[in-house]
Amino acid sequence: MNDTSEKSRPLAAVIGGGPAGLMAAERLASTAEVHVFDAMPSFGRKFLLAGKSGLNITHGEDFETFLARFGAAREMLEPVLRSFTPSDIREWAAALGIETFEGSSGRIFPVMMKTSPLLRAWLRRLGERGVTFHTRHKWQGWTDEGALSFMRPEGDTTIVADVTILALGGASWPRLGADGSWPALLTAVGVTVTPFRPANCGFDVSWSSHLKERFAGAPVKSVTLSCAGERVKGDFVVTRTGIEGSAVYALSVPLRDAIERDGTAPLMLDLKPDIDMERLTTALSAPRGKNSLANHLRKKAGIDGVKAALLHEVSDKAAFNDPAQLARAIKYLPLTLERARPLAEAISTAGGISLDELDANFMLRKCEGIFAAGEMLDWEAPTGGYLLSACLATGRAAGDGAACWLTHS
Repeated sequence: MNDTSEKSRPLAAVIGGGPAGLMAAERLASTAEVHVFDAMPSFGRKFLLAGKSGLNITHGEDFETFLARFGAAREMLEPVLRSFTPSDIREWAAALGIETFEGSSGRIFPVMMKTSPLLRAWLRRLGERGVTFHTRHKWQGWTDEGALSFMRPEGDTTIVADVTILALGGASWPRLGADGSWPALLTAVGVTVTPFRPANCGFDVSWSSHLKERFAGAPVKSVTLSCAGERVKGDFVVTRTGIEGSAVYALSVPLRDAIERDGTAPLMLDLKPDIDMERLTTALSAPRGKNSLANHLRKKAGIDGVKAALLHEVSDKAAFNDPAQLARAIKYLPLTLERARPLAEAISTAGGISLDELDANFMLRKCEGIFAAGEMLDWEAPTGGYLLSACLATGRAAGDGAACWLTHS
């Protein structure tokens, strides 16, 4: 795209075609000529994959609890989350023709469950509002004259924008475009960028060959996981390298931080959270008769399959000869997590532009007219609709901030 000096409306460049960038474009469309640039051949690739098994668009829990999910970033994010609440997100989706419902867990999904109908409707509406889309444009920073520079298959190009919104994502799932290659472009102009770390990720455990070969891929259901005073009831999956899944992701922050601090992280499993220790000990104390230990565990404690394998993997052999010790092992089974899985495997990332670098309108304090939104900012949240909610809310805030800046500059 060539530089244009004569234009009736200011020109806004949005770099990044995920949810944050598209929401920013939507908010700017009535104020500026908006051009959205993405390095990939199509828009919203991570958004599409995230919704492959059902697009969890937001969460319907009590709003104060919802806000608490954002941890240390709550103070910065709360105003924009209050401006675009989960109820507002549902209304926004409905205006695109996408009806939603709240599941038993409080998670909110489109009735059709898929991302593609919402994304198609959204892109169509943006096009109708005059937004122009550019694929295969990888941002390379600024020229000496201050123009935005892009690498394209057909040759590099530049554009002079009146305002720019950066929505380049984090560093997870790089094959979908969020490759974390942009920090050097911002640190070069004095912006503080916190190194990326995996979030909502799996962890490595040194399994025996037997457990890896027999039980990799097996779900471990209805258990309680505990770390650093935090408890989560849910499910996870045994992998060849360790563990992953929703219950693990919910504890990924204390687990990751413990590994960074201490070298390993202790994770306590309760394999039978609905039975207290006394009842379990009594059940296991019943005479075994001719039953094998495996049958005794299955009949008296409901422990078999991968749960039995985990019990044998971790517990001392002597525990299987003492009902009290065995009950304690079932209720307090310790795993040692050795490292977080790599960034490229994480659902999301922590790190990115320090929130202190942004003003209340999400403009970079050191770069006038440059705004930022979405996962490229240094915040994190668990899965459950929180990530997408904050991407949409920060994109909206950056778009509104850019529109205000154009109006008053």
